[in-house]
Amino acid sequence: MSIDTLEPVITPDLVWTKVRNRTLFTMLVPLVILGYLIYTWFAFDVAGLLSKAQPDRAAILATDSVAYKVHVTKNIRRDQLEVAIEGERRAAYDDTNYPDWVQVDGSNSVVDLGEGYLVEIVDKTMNFTVPGYGVITATATNSGVDITVPPGDQPDWLKTNPKKLDARPTLDRRVQVTRTKIEVHNFFGGWENFWFSFNSDLYGMSFSQLYALALSADRLDPEYSNLWHIVHEFLDNPDWQHGEIFLALLETIMMAVLGTITAAAFGLPLAFLAARNFTPSMFMRFGTRRLFDFLRGIDMLIWSLIFIRAFGLGPLTGALAIAFTDTGSLGKLFSEALENIDNKQVEGVRATGANQLQRYRFGVIPQILPVFLSQVLYYLESNTRSATVIGALGAGGIGLMLVETMKTSRDWENTSYIIILTILVVIAMDQTSSWLRRKLIEGK
Repeated sequence: MSIDTLEPVITPDLVWTKVRNRTLFTMLVPLVILGYLIYTWFAFDVAGLLSKAQPDRAAILATDSVAYKVHVTKNIRRDQLEVAIEGERRAAYDDTNYPDWVQVDGSNSVVDLGEGYLVEIVDKTMNFTVPGYGVITATATNSGVDITVPPGDQPDWLKTNPKKLDARPTLDRRVQVTRTKIEVHNFFGGWENFWFSFNSDLYGMSFSQLYALALSADRLDPEYSNLWHIVHEFLDNPDWQHGEIFLALLETIMMAVLGTITAAAFGLPLAFLAARNFTPSMFMRFGTRRLFDFLRGIDMLIWSLIFIRAFGLGPLTGALAIAFTDTGSLGKLFSEALENIDNKQVEGVRATGANQLQRYRFGVIPQILPVFLSQVLYYLESNTRSATVIGALGAGGIGLMLVETMKTSRDWENTSYIIILTILVVIAMDQTSSWLRRKLIEGK
């Protein structure tokens, strides 16, 4: 019997060593993970971040993103009462069409907020009836606000000081009093004036009324048909800016498409220079691969900042940032695909007497085409999201409009609207790229 056929002798000591090593390994891994988590907890000051969190503020922003409020404002100095959507003067009700929950008598009013919440405004005094708590009274004076609250502990939703009263017993009801004004906020679900502005002649019309109007021969505007008038009023809505948002979305899509196509157009030829089986020169391969490392080693956001400083604001800077970064990424992927092709197909084409260009066209490209199309479509889908982020830095598109709405910290429903549209565009790009992938690669 040869030595090679002898089986290793398993001794108890060997078994114990293996069990001990495995036990130590299974215990060491969780301990390392736990130690890392403990380190990050203190290194990132997670406790400090949690202490600074404002969940009530987050709840208010979430409410504002899916609801709108009507302001009932009593101007103390002018002795005037105004009822307006979101406090906008251009969306103010006149004295003939106040909401039914607002009863007005001159400059005084009674505001019924529902469920027993009632606000009475008489001269400079506000009486706020809160079910289960009592009546809060606040009177505006020249020096501040005189406040009277029910006896007992003051709830967290009631904030008082000599200069201001702020009471928000529920997310959809709020009362504020200062020495210059008394303001009541009543929240309603939905997005205000989404279809048409408050002052539009189409405001408040139902879909059936709009449909009948579109088919009517009696024009509201002599210069336009009723259908175009409806479209025009919708796109030019000053509160929601539908037309500008749609153009910004189109700009973002074009930014992603131009950047991705440019990257693919430059990445494929450069990939041949980086592939070992197509470029025998080691220096040429080394230089091309380092170029890929340089292009993709700098983040897309950094490239966009560089081009913004060089060329100014605009979508072209975003497209260039995408093109530079993706040229490095796609070039590396294409070069790896070229190095893994089957040379037998190339030799078969060469046997027919084809020249070098024909060998590439019929022997190489068909082999890398699935990888080429798959990666380009994937990067196109991903760059649609990236173009939004780049646009926020100043490259334009929907990202810039999104940042502008967030800076105001006022109309979060507009922010939600842009975010939803961006998600829908990404979903559409994903579905489109999947369909093209099936058509072009699988042949279906």
